[in-house]
Amino acid sequence: MRVRAFMAGLATAVALAGCGGLEAQSSGGPKATKPDSALISEAREKLDKLAVKGRAPKTGFDRDEFGPAWSDVDRNGCDTRNDILKRDLEDETFRSGTHDCIVLTGTLHDPYSGKTIKFRRGQDTSMDVQIDHVIPLSDAWQKGARQWSATKRKEFANDPLNLMAVDGPLNGQKSDSDAATWLPPRKSYRCTYIARQIDVKAKYGVWVTSAEKTAMEGILENC
Repeated sequence: MRVRAFMAGLATAVALAGCGGLEAQSSGGPKATKPDSALISEAREKLDKLAVKGRAPKTGFDRDEFGPAWSDVDRNGCDTRNDILKRDLEDETFRSGTHDCIVLTGTLHDPYSGKTIKFRRGQDTSMDVQIDHVIPLSDAWQKGARQWSATKRKEFANDPLNLMAVDGPLNGQKSDSDAATWLPPRKSYRCTYIARQIDVKAKYGVWVTSAEKTAMEGILENC
């Protein structure tokens, strides 16, 4: 079941590429092309169906509530972080003897800033590229995930649809913000970002606050 769920998420993420969302690794990483009208229309429909509630308390949240960080949920021998690096970087090199699991170097075309970032694995350099949860775990916890099973939370934390390799400092800046308080500085990527957030929330039943919904609607209106 976990393998099927992981592959379904990966297939959806790749499908978004054709609509201006996450581009396949071979075509140069995420692009800021404008999503087509069908994707935006679908995003609006999904947003209208999301429950609107207030943010629940953060009480009880812990990263461990979503399982061990970067589990090998698809059992391909690679942890989720390296799976996403392999998917989102270009020109990767790998540590020998790891069956192309551990990414040593690569190039990221960062969707949030538009910068090209050279990734190099190392104590002082690995965090230049981080794996962002499009819907932060803490945000999800306050909007429904607290009531989920441990299995569902682990699936959510490792779902390729909810994961992107991005500029490390920007990921830190975003923290656990939702669309009402943080958006990618690269304005040309915001339509794709919001559509993807909505897709993740619809898939898992994560609700939105009224301010968050208003922010999302405002972005989609200009797509």
